[in-house]
Amino acid sequence: MNETVVVLSVVAAIASGTTLVLVSVGEILAERSGVMNLGIEGILLVGAVAGFWAASGTDNPWLGLLVALLVGTLFSLIHAVLSVSFRVNQIVSGLGLFILGSGLSAFLGEIGDNPLIRRSPPRDLDPVFPEVLSDLPLVGPILLGHDLFVYMSWLLVGAASFYLFRTRRGLAARAVGEDPATADAAGVPVTLTRYVHVLIGGAFTGLAGGYLSVALVGAWQQGFSGGLGWIAFAMVAFSGWRPWRALFASYAFGGLTNLGLTFQLLDVPIPSDFLLMMPFFFTLLFLVLFTSRPRLARKLGAPAALATPYRRESR
Repeated sequence: MNETVVVLSVVAAIASGTTLVLVSVGEILAERSGVMNLGIEGILLVGAVAGFWAASGTDNPWLGLLVALLVGTLFSLIHAVLSVSFRVNQIVSGLGLFILGSGLSAFLGEIGDNPLIRRSPPRDLDPVFPEVLSDLPLVGPILLGHDLFVYMSWLLVGAASFYLFRTRRGLAARAVGEDPATADAAGVPVTLTRYVHVLIGGAFTGLAGGYLSVALVGAWQQGFSGGLGWIAFAMVAFSGWRPWRALFASYAFGGLTNLGLTFQLLDVPIPSDFLLMMPFFFTLLFLVLFTSRPRLARKLGAPAALATPYRRESR
């Protein structure tokens, strides 16, 4: 029963979607405070190269994930300084961060006598539950057959949702994203709030990049993220800026990326390149609808002050 197409497809969707989950939830936190970060693809790549470098050098995947998290946080600080302190256009700053991250990760992956592109994969992350539990029918492989990072991502999604909608600090963050002038008048530190949430979003993205290179792929290749950061950016709007919706949307897109495997198991003669195109096609379609209909964006839950710099003197 555990070898059926449905079970294998769901397991593959969860594994592929975990990276999207972390990136999209991190971006939700940043955008809820009013800061849009188009550089998450670059942060993802930098986190991936840093995480793989640390994990392959020490054969400790958890150290690699920690390094990826720290590098993602530091890299997102660039965007925070530019967009929050210097009030640079957030789209321009994010695109610059993407270009910098892509180029820097490609450079770091090929330098040295033993470049990352030639290194063997680090030790795998072990499953949390014993094999006897992961072999249980249906529930075993789907819910009990994953490594600790997958379950951590579920906890982080729950924590992010609780924080945004059940705590005073989360309410303050959402207020900054909706009307920073009013939040400032109420005593909420707008600049600090935006800095913190951009850095948390960068930490989530860097961590996701480390998981992608260390655990999922187990190797480093230039640009191997394949545009996952851009898909995650679309996931934010698709999920209505809500973490739990982002979780299920990410798994749905993870399933789309594995349609090739599913149809191969079903002997369906569809070209693999066409199937690989599908997630990006739906992402592009949604973004076109989203950007062409601002009222739709507001109905979905887009923060009113998203991508708008705040100047206290303009209150």
